[in-house]
Amino acid sequence: MPLTVARLTEADAPAYRALMLQAYEVPDAFTSTPQERAAAPTSFWVGRLANPQGLSVAFGAFDAHVLVGSVMLEFNDRAKTRHKAHVVGMYVRPEHQGKRIGRALLDAAVAHARTLAHVQVLNLTFTEGNAAALALYERAGFQAFGTEPMAVRTTDGYKAKVHMWKRLPSHGNKGQ
Repeated sequence: MPLTVARLTEADAPAYRALMLQAYEVPDAFTSTPQERAAAPTSFWVGRLANPQGLSVAFGAFDAHVLVGSVMLEFNDRAKTRHKAHVVGMYVRPEHQGKRIGRALLDAAVAHARTLAHVQVLNLTFTEGNAAALALYERAGFQAFGTEPMAVRTTDGYKAKVHMWKRLPSHGNKGQ
C-alpha cells in the first residue's frame, strides 16, 4: 500500500500519542520531554487533533495504515497575530526517514495554510545543527531569520533553536 498523507482526527489520537512519545525521545528535537507528554491526559492528545476552537490542525503520514510521521499547524486567534501559523511537531520515524515523507507532510501543512485567507506567514523552529531539517525547510521555501541561543537544555548542554519563516501568497486581506 502506498504512503498516504491525511489530516488527523480524534480517532487518530492513540496512534498520534504513540508516535509523538517516540519523537520526544530524540533529546535535541523538542522542548517537551517524553515524561511530560506521557503524563498528559488523553484529552490533551485529542485536543491537539480536534481543537474545539480550530487553533490547530495535524497531518499524518501513513504507511499501510500505520502512522509513521506527523506535523501540526498551530494558529493564534488574537487580532494582531492571527496572520501567523506555527509549524510544530514535525517528526518521521527513523526507519521511514529519507523517503520524502517529511516533505509530503510539510507540503500538506503549507497547502492547508494557503486555504486560510487570514494566514499570511508560517514560522517554525528547529534545533541548530540539524542539517536534514534545515535542508527540508529551505527546499520548501522557508528562510532563517534568527537563532535563539540556549533555547533548550539537554543532557549534553544547551542547544540553540533556528527560527525560520515563509510568506504565503497574499489573499488580498490587508490586515484583516
